[in-house]
Amino acid sequence: MPVFTRFHEPPQPGDGPSRVAAGTGAGGRGEGGGDPAGESVAARDGGAVRGTLSRSLPGHLPARLRAWRARHPGTARALHRATTLLAAALVLGALLLPNRLAALHAGSFARIPVEAVAGAVVVLVLPPRPRLAAAVLYGLGLTVLTTVNLLDMGFNEYLGRGFNAALDWDLLPDAQGYVRDTFGGGVATAAAVGAVVLVLLVAAVLVAAAVRLSGVLARHRARSTKGVLLAGTAWVACAALGLTLPGGPLASGRGAGALRVHAQRTVDSLRDEAAFAKEARADTFGDTPPGELLPDLRGKDVIFTFIESYGRSAVEDPVMAPGVDRTLDASTAALREAGFAARSGWLTSATYGGSSWLGHSTAMSGLWIDNQRRYRTVTAGEHLTLTKAFQRTGAWDTVGVMPGVQKGWPEEKWYGLDQVYDAFDLGYRGPKFSWSTMPDQYALEAFQRRVHGRERDKPLMSLVILTSSHQPWAPIPKLVGWDELGDGSVFDAIQRAGNRASDVITDTTRSREEYGRSIQYSVTSLTQWLERYGTDDTVLVFLGDHQPIARVSGDHASRDVPVSIVAKDPKVLDKVADWHWTEGLRPAHDAPVWRMDSFRDRFLKAFGSTPHPSTG
Repeated sequence: MPVFTRFHEPPQPGDGPSRVAAGTGAGGRGEGGGDPAGESVAARDGGAVRGTLSRSLPGHLPARLRAWRARHPGTARALHRATTLLAAALVLGALLLPNRLAALHAGSFARIPVEAVAGAVVVLVLPPRPRLAAAVLYGLGLTVLTTVNLLDMGFNEYLGRGFNAALDWDLLPDAQGYVRDTFGGGVATAAAVGAVVLVLLVAAVLVAAAVRLSGVLARHRARSTKGVLLAGTAWVACAALGLTLPGGPLASGRGAGALRVHAQRTVDSLRDEAAFAKEARADTFGDTPPGELLPDLRGKDVIFTFIESYGRSAVEDPVMAPGVDRTLDASTAALREAGFAARSGWLTSATYGGSSWLGHSTAMSGLWIDNQRRYRTVTAGEHLTLTKAFQRTGAWDTVGVMPGVQKGWPEEKWYGLDQVYDAFDLGYRGPKFSWSTMPDQYALEAFQRRVHGRERDKPLMSLVILTSSHQPWAPIPKLVGWDELGDGSVFDAIQRAGNRASDVITDTTRSREEYGRSIQYSVTSLTQWLERYGTDDTVLVFLGDHQPIARVSGDHASRDVPVSIVAKDPKVLDKVADWHWTEGLRPAHDAPVWRMDSFRDRFLKAFGSTPHPSTG
């Protein structure tokens, strides 16, 4: 529709009915019959085709508006033309809007959109009432297209993937919770209301723009038809010749293509749900007797720890890696002094930039859980998790330490945890650090006081989720003396002196720097805890859940995360010698890379478990 905006003059005084009926357009000037009050040609024709926009209004233009147009014809014509040009720009912009921030530049809009040509054809062949309905639907279609493109921008910027209409609505409450915990409840409410208002405003503006242009095209039918033929011919020629500009072909089908991709993505996701449910019922170790699970770790205290957003970029990116690598090397040396040895490799996470629970469940279940529906499916079933394998043996007490959990968490049964310590069970009385409810150092010390340091009849298997390296990485805690931790009040002054989240999250360079510092803090807290409280029977496995957001990890960054296993007993590391992992806490660039869903089975087999598959 918007490719014919040169035909934008309103009816002028002196336009006779015969000129309009002849299709010469409302822009010419006749010798007589003019209506100084600006009455529409359609009204004078007593039922002739009226402009689409006029049809959408009840009755004629208000008398005052008609009078104003009669008094200021030049201004009225200029305003009409400007409004038409704005409508065309809005429609073209919606059709050509890219779905990535990096592609948002002027060159992206220098295209011929086939959807505009098709829309103009529809307008020209329909009678008035269907034409109005088509224009409204076209505007609503543009609203949907704009909304999914904006969502794609956000998802690509933060999660390194596009929006999935079948799956990602479930993430909106979590996103609101993140904003609330980071910036406060008022900001979260304002953001939610603002998003709804923005969508409604976009819909109103784009529908009005489509109706406006349909009316202009209909009033200038003859010249518009020629313009359609010209634009269509140009589009076909550009497509046939393969003419391109930076960023894509000159003959664009971006709008229709984007909607087609989203539709196909939705269909594929719905099909995947049924296939995954069947996959989750089968399990390599589903029928393994308790006595044949993990026999080579009996008597060991085993700790699985996830470090939030600990990704490959932290170890290899030129901005973040120098500090993180120094920390890993220094921690390796300190652990060696304490009698520990370590091996490290890479796992490819099922998630990226967020949704940490998908990484946790993938590593523990041996299934690729890359969306919320898969997560709900698997956690509602009986698929054996690595942590539950310890519980099934009856040889370990199993606990979870979850400082990020602030509400009911029914997944503890699926993970096979006898007891879970959440944000309210660790005795913390200090300040929050943005989203993180407490510093990692405190969480680990509370774990020692309440769980790990107590005498018990069985060894302990623990699942610990650390949170201090969660975005927005401001403010970041600082290490204090372990004997000074108390109830966490010692962190009050540290929190007040730290960076504000709003200052860091909007600055890519600072975000990357602060992210690196947060990883240094988390790794140091964990390794110092191990030095201080680890025993000859302690086995620590720690890994990242996913890479940081795309704006920090970089475009086209991998999904790899580091994974390390640390122990004093050399027999433990001998069991994984054929993994060929790098010695120490810093995996080499060419260290083995496994999919995260392969870790469960490799770990179970390495420590003596015998597969007995179940089919569900």
